[in-house]
Amino acid sequence: MAVKRVAMTVNGHRVEAEVEPRTHLADFLREREGLTGTNLGCEHGVCGACTLEIDGAPMRSCITFAVSCEGAQVRTIEGFAEDPVMEELRQAFTAEHALQCGYCTPGMLVTARDIVLRLPDADESRIRLELSGNLCRCTGYVGIVRAIQRVLASRR
Repeated sequence: MAVKRVAMTVNGHRVEAEVEPRTHLADFLREREGLTGTNLGCEHGVCGACTLEIDGAPMRSCITFAVSCEGAQVRTIEGFAEDPVMEELRQAFTAEHALQCGYCTPGMLVTARDIVLRLPDADESRIRLELSGNLCRCTGYVGIVRAIQRVLASRR
């Protein structure tokens, strides 16, 4: 396979590289860029562990080819260090015991941020529906849902 050149912005920094067309964005970010906060779980787009933002929308990086991100704005969990909504969510996740092993947490936080910004009036059932694409084997989701509810309530 011939390599292809791709250029994108990752966490505010322009990145250019030659990649094989079959290289998934998660692998590109982890292996080439050293951004290991994006976790790989199922590698089929089912578990949500690899969720990050592409052009402001949550996406599964394990089923997104790096070459399809030409010109895109990609934001991994590392790119949210200074984000005020993400800071609120991190604090709420801690307060509500929404963390256990932490493997799903980066993808869960990206999805939670999207819920907070897109659905300010979301109730528990809507939050659970929105989280249905992010699997957690440890928490039972109660703390995660409460953490999102806490942030939504504080922003009203």
